[in-house]
Amino acid sequence: MTLNLDIRTKEFQRHRGPVTGVALIPGTNSVVTSAYDAAVGLFNLDSGEVRLLGYHRHLVNRIVVDRQFPRAASCSSDYTIGLWDLATLRPLRTLLGHYDDVEDFVFIDKTTGASASRDRRVLIWDLSTGAILHVLEGHEKDVLALAYHDGRLYSSGDDMTLRMWDVRTGAPLKMWGPFENETDTCALDPARHRAVLGCDDGFLRIFNTETGVLEADLEAHRSGVKKVAVSPLTGDILSAAYDQKIIIWDAESLQAAFTVQSPHSIWERSLTWSPDGVRILGGTFDGTVVTFDAQGRLVSEIGDTAPEPGNACLNDIATVGDGVIAVVSDDGFIRLGHLTTSASSWLARMEPPGGRILMNAVAMSSDGTRLAAGSHDNKLHIYSVDGTAGIHHDLSLNLHEGPINSLQFCESPGYEGNVFVACYSGVIARVGADGVVRERICLHEGAVKSLRLHPSKPLGVSCGADGLLLAWDLDGRLLQRFVGRTAIINDVDLDPSGQCLASVSRDFTLKTYEVSSGKLLQTIGLGKRSLKSVCFWSAVRVVVGDYWGHAISVDLGSRKIESRSVARNGISAVKRSGEFVVAISYEGCALLLDPVSLAEMNRVTAMSQRLDAPWEGWGVVAAAKEGA
Repeated sequence: MTLNLDIRTKEFQRHRGPVTGVALIPGTNSVVTSAYDAAVGLFNLDSGEVRLLGYHRHLVNRIVVDRQFPRAASCSSDYTIGLWDLATLRPLRTLLGHYDDVEDFVFIDKTTGASASRDRRVLIWDLSTGAILHVLEGHEKDVLALAYHDGRLYSSGDDMTLRMWDVRTGAPLKMWGPFENETDTCALDPARHRAVLGCDDGFLRIFNTETGVLEADLEAHRSGVKKVAVSPLTGDILSAAYDQKIIIWDAESLQAAFTVQSPHSIWERSLTWSPDGVRILGGTFDGTVVTFDAQGRLVSEIGDTAPEPGNACLNDIATVGDGVIAVVSDDGFIRLGHLTTSASSWLARMEPPGGRILMNAVAMSSDGTRLAAGSHDNKLHIYSVDGTAGIHHDLSLNLHEGPINSLQFCESPGYEGNVFVACYSGVIARVGADGVVRERICLHEGAVKSLRLHPSKPLGVSCGADGLLLAWDLDGRLLQRFVGRTAIINDVDLDPSGQCLASVSRDFTLKTYEVSSGKLLQTIGLGKRSLKSVCFWSAVRVVVGDYWGHAISVDLGSRKIESRSVARNGISAVKRSGEFVVAISYEGCALLLDPVSLAEMNRVTAMSQRLDAPWEGWGVVAAAKEGA
């Protein structure tokens, strides 16, 4: 098959967000791609040319290609699956039926496919009509991965199980687990009757699909396994994890055979084998596509010709004093800026020692003289800040606890200068001003998503992917468990007095609690879009950001809700700044908002994520409108 790239190549040089999926189109040397910029792309591995095929309305979590027919499926957090005709590079149809993020898809035959979603369901589809043939229910939490062979569908996810289903009837056939950790990824080796499961404790668990017996329990990684894939040629197993290692395991001996020579910017979840098993394909946080040979040697990176490295998708913000902000982003830079009603500018940019790698967390001391940043490679970086003009590196520390999700400086007597670090492993690390780990607080059963410290008392609060919302003293003793959540809790904040806390979750609700007693005060539904960030602005007002770019202001007294679309990607963080709040977005902007009306007072932009095109849903750009 010959694929002709068009004039949009010059506009779309790479994805402007992490690449989540790369799939080779049979008979070509081109790949289709998916990414967190909501785009579906096409990369030619020979020429390096890049093309935009279209947009979803939200993040695209995965793309897969049918090996039998020229078509692809893209799975999105807009709750849809897009089907694409790869002969014409045009959209075929949209599959509607999920009510939360769609995470994976498999083609079963010419007219049948299956999808997995965070709505805890697996759906079997009639691809010719878009009708749902079966609803597979049984998973108790988000379903994240699928694999298919010979009439049997396999699914895994956050409920710590691997399940096998009969595709024809939709009946459950077998369940492995529950295990002690989440099971984000699975793959099949049909020739050896194996199912390979990647677990959040770093283990690979390999089962015989005929007998159900556990054949191997490999201690493969030091952190959560985020991708497993089996070579169609040799059966060798690729595993990628948050310990920054990508390993190829020999199919016969199950010993580590090769280590993939990956760039720091690799996105673990994106990796896969080519259909012939002679290459490994993957994507990066920088929006590029990478290829490796079967021994893990880096062959090429496509899309890395843009003048600015990486993508400034903003992930966290710290605010201090009169409009001083610090942000971290997917491109691995720390930026200092100034954002008030009369000023908006970036003042300084710092690349950490060891090079750029995605950063999710940042904090500043109350006097603005110290800054902490946490990165995807498990490292904590501490800086001194010279006014608003310079950032000076003091120390870096590898905590070996997975990616760092949240940070807070402590000012309580006896703990001055300590930094509390929320880690993917479930640990909250307390690090002294000298860079020594003083305490590893082990209260969570999964990734700690966010933490806050009390303004006057020696206690902290934290929330996690395990659905736990906790209060603890600064030495790590559990003080309070706040009950009522049924899903991942993404963020928590304390009101200015510290008497109450607010949390937001994938269950679409804002909940407030009394800190001392643990009493649930209010539950307020905020629609059917997942909530990402929260700022407890005052005793009676909370500002929330969702994954769709909305800022939401909630009056706790009247329960009046004001919602405004302020960005075209998720609001990753909301923090106080004087009389206002600053909301930052994955699309690369920081917005100064009135906390009541949500009126935009000013903004500063680090990146423009999307091309200037209508935002009307997936597939509206490029081929669908050209030459029609």
